[in-house]
Amino acid sequence: MNSKKLLAEFFGTFWLVIGGCGSAVITALFPQIGIGILGASLAFGLSVMTMAYAVGHISGGHFNPAVTIGLWVGGRVPSSIIPGYIIAQLVGAVAAGGVIYLIATGSPNFVLGDFVANGYEDHSPGKYSMAAALVTEVVMTFFFLLIILGATSSKAPAGFAPIAIGLALTLIHLISVPVTKTSVNPARSTGMAVYAGSWAIGQLWLFWIAPIVGAALAGLVSKYLYSEEK
Repeated sequence: MNSKKLLAEFFGTFWLVIGGCGSAVITALFPQIGIGILGASLAFGLSVMTMAYAVGHISGGHFNPAVTIGLWVGGRVPSSIIPGYIIAQLVGAVAAGGVIYLIATGSPNFVLGDFVANGYEDHSPGKYSMAAALVTEVVMTFFFLLIILGATSSKAPAGFAPIAIGLALTLIHLISVPVTKTSVNPARSTGMAVYAGSWAIGQLWLFWIAPIVGAALAGLVSKYLYSEEK
């Protein structure tokens, strides 16, 4: 496995978690200047877009185990990259979570709370059920991968894929933050869960299974949808 690709996936996932989760955690310490759902959604979209331009040409810019698996199901990447990419993504996410924790605990106003870890029922912002969370994560990840696969297809306008992907992630967060605080990314979920405590670890299974199922379904659909493209 090319070490540059693994490093690119590490940095990309690190920046995604720092940008998205960090903006939510750190600004929450100061409600008077908090960025809210709109700001956090933009932060996630901007983080993935900027790193897609920065290192996407090296690794493909996955930054997400579900994306890696969805692209594999869609026939875009070989199975040999999956273990290395997922490990790099997880290490990047957990490292970013640690940096966020160190910064946030430097404020006397810090309260751990949910630490923007993904959750359902009592740990959902809107107290949504486990079933609602499952459906949300499957559907949101399905469309996220469909957009990624379409935007990076051979007939799509060249050079614009990171913009479409970043805007898609922004929209996904605007829809689903009230339900699960939005995962669509098992690495992002893991990176926060390890610092949030036992409840987050206990609910983490959903934020692995649902995004992977949604991504795999999108990969299967893409084989038909883009079947005439190389």
